[in-house]
Parts: sequence; C-alpha cells; structure tokens
Amino acid sequence: MSFQGIPIAALDFYEDLDADNTKSFWTAHKHIYDESVRAPIEALAAELEKQFGPAKLFRPYRDVRFAKDKTPYKTHQGAWFSESSLYLQVSAAGLRLAGGYWETSTTQVERLRRAVADDVAGPQLERTLATARRKKLTIGGEQLTRVPSGYPKNHPRAELLRYKTLTAAADLGCPDWLGTPKAKAEIVKGWRGIVPLIAWLDTHVGND
Repeated sequence: MSFQGIPIAALDFYEDLDADNTKSFWTAHKHIYDESVRAPIEALAAELEKQFGPAKLFRPYRDVRFAKDKTPYKTHQGAWFSESSLYLQVSAAGLRLAGGYWETSTTQVERLRRAVADDVAGPQLERTLATARRKKLTIGGEQLTRVPSGYPKNHPRAELLRYKTLTAAADLGCPDWLGTPKAKAEIVKGWRGIVPLIAWLDTHVGND
C-alpha cells in the first residue's frame, strides 16, 4: 500500500474518542482506526524508512495501572523514528511534528550543560534555536527551576543551562495537503527545520 495521505477520518475518529473513551466505542470503531489511522501511518513510515530509519508506532492502549486517569485509549497516534530522533503524531488537533532528545541520562545532561556553557557550542545552539523559532517551531524540554550548581546564576545562557532535555515541535493542524500524497513531502520539509537542533544534540550530547 502506497501512502496516500492521512485522511480527515483519522482526526474525526480521535475527536469522537475524546468524547467517548470507552471499550464499547473502541470496539465499534476500531476498523476506522485500522483503516484511517494505523494503515496510513504505517505506509508513510515504510516510505520514509530509507531516509530516516524504521519507525516505532506506539500502542493505542494507555497504561492506567498507576494513573488517576483511567481512560483506556490514547487520544493520538505517534510514530517515533529513533535513528533520526524524529516524531510525528496524529490527533483530533491534526498533525504534530517534533524531534530532539526527550530522555537523557545523568551523563548526557552533564554533556548538554558543558556544551551550553562552552564559548563556541553554546552560541551555536542559541543561533540554532533562534532559527527554529523563526520557523515557528516551539522549543521544549524538561527544565530545572534554577541554574544547576557549578554554573553562575548570571551566565549568559542561564536559561539554556536549566534544560535536561531539549526538543522542537510544530503543530500543523489540518492543512489542505494532509489527506493527499503531498503530505509526505510536507512532513519531510517540516522535519528539516528540526534537524539542525538534532545535529547539535548528536554532536555535543550523543548517546551513552
């Protein structure tokens, strides 16, 4: 099956699931999930694999064992391209693209902070993030409430030193091309705006 776009039926499905997150609704409408959500994303992932690596499609079922919210189903479908640190998601709100480091070990956080404080790598990151913001990307990540110990509170990149993880994302909604084959090219275009941040993270933080 070739990728033909993500149909509006996928967004409608999640809008209805938001309103009725029950097993009975899921059972009655699972065919819509299979045909309009999972199948198109699997087809897209297959076509993008050569360029971005294999994708993991997350399970639609929530782990409610320790959650106050006991609704059984996720109200979005995500796909994670681990080799490229890129992500896409479909929900009632439409298409979301993202990339970066969502989880970091203690040693990765240490490398991130050293790079941010560095007189060359730090300004490079500032320029990378400024370009990302001009492209209407939202910068996110887990942050401390204050500058970590070992660094001056008045450091010129104090805010960046507070980050433990670092990501960029774009909420694209439901553009005209979403339900067409053109969506693949537009997704790749959107990811290109995130790739410079990932490249910086790969160079200065990397995997353990």
